[in-house]
This record gives sequence, C-alpha cells and structure tokens, in this order.
Amino acid sequence: MSKPFKVAITRPQQQGLALQDALNEVGISSLCQPLFTYRLNTSQLAIAEQVEKLQPSIVIFISAAAVEYANQAFSLSSWINSKQLIVAVGKKTLTALTTLGIQAICPELHNSEGILALPQFIPAQIKQNHKNILIVRGDGGREFLAEQLCIRGADVEYLESYRREWLALSSQDLDLWQQENINTIIITSNDLLKRVVELIDVTDNYWQNTCLWLVVSERIAHTAKQLGLKNIVNAHSANNQTIISTLLNMESKND
Repeated sequence: MSKPFKVAITRPQQQGLALQDALNEVGISSLCQPLFTYRLNTSQLAIAEQVEKLQPSIVIFISAAAVEYANQAFSLSSWINSKQLIVAVGKKTLTALTTLGIQAICPELHNSEGILALPQFIPAQIKQNHKNILIVRGDGGREFLAEQLCIRGADVEYLESYRREWLALSSQDLDLWQQENINTIIITSNDLLKRVVELIDVTDNYWQNTCLWLVVSERIAHTAKQLGLKNIVNAHSANNQTIISTLLNMESKND
C-alpha cells in the first residue's frame, strides 16, 4: 500500500483505544469505531455450582475478556487451585491471568490448534486421566476445540462469562470512514468480519478490492476470501504489537 495507513479499529472501546494509542506512537493514523461491547453473562452462584459439579482438572481461558468477566463474577482465586492446569490461548490472556496471580501456560500458536498441540492434550493423556475440562469464553464462537477434546476422551463444558452486544453504526459513522480516508480495517474475529460486511457495501470496488483487511488468523482470512474480499493480510495474532509490526513491515516494503 503506497498511501499512509488510515486504520479503522472495530474492537470494544477500551481495547480499541489502547490499540489507537499504540498506533499513534508509531505514527499510524486510526479511527476507533467500536462495533460491539461486552456484558457480564454469569454470576458467582452459577460459577460455583458448575465448578462443584464438573470438578475441572483443566481450565482453558479463550480471551482476556473471558478472564476479566469470570473474575468479575467470582474471583478466580476463589475457585481455581494449584492442582489444576490453567491454559491461556494467547499472550494477552496469559497476562490477564498473571495479573490476578494465576499461573498458566500458553501455546506457541495462539489458537485452538495450538492448545490441542500441547502435550497435556494428546489423546493418551486425556484418556488415561479422564480429564474434566472447563472452557471459559464469551457467548458463542468456534466449537472446534471442545469437539476435538471430546473426541480425545475429555468431558468438556463451557463457562460463558460474557456476551457480546453489537452496537449500531449509522450512515454518518460510515460517511466518517470515507471522510477520514480509511484504507485499512482491523478484524479480530469471524463474527466481527461478518458484521462489518453487513454494515458496508463490500460489493463497492473500493472496499472489496482496494481497502486492506488486516485479520488475525488463517480462519478469518479464509472467511474474508469467501466473502469476496481481495486485499487481505494475516497478522497471525490479535496482539497489539504484532498488528503494529505487521503494518510497519508493510510500510517499509512500500517505501
């Protein structure tokens, strides 16, 4: 891309503003336009009852938001113990747990496939110990991890600690994207990608062929291609620094 990046950040406001500040520090202009927010989706009683019944030996946290809202409902230190294996899907999730004093491991590849590649999750290990696994996440999402763990012999339950609430985007908001000359949209989930595609006319030549769609996984990149988008770059991580490094590397190649 020869023109300077003009980035649309579609994350919830707190995370979006953090990324915007980081982009500003390296001279990349951005517009923070949250398309959804989070709401608490569980309670102390619900968590206590589920943990008591399942007795999980492994707890997997899918996102930093999953950590934050689970802890908001019922302090993690009250129901997580040192005998359990705690797994964070990525670095931000790991940091969120560490901040709360929870020791966890994190796979090298920050997705479901990375978790499944950990030695603790090989079929022989799971079948031998008949693991009860609790996956802490938001409402809905990819089922692949739970399905594969069940195939390998685990008993799996979800703790959906938060839910997403989509925000309205007015025609004036979309006009602002054009006024600000947005040429890059950061997409961090399949659901978010589909929401953006619903809101803007992706049959328009600019959004479909010219605008850069910066995604954070191969799965999202595949969906973007299926939706007819042409200019797709995969940062391979939702980590702010990785996203920024990807943009800076592209910028340097175009100098």
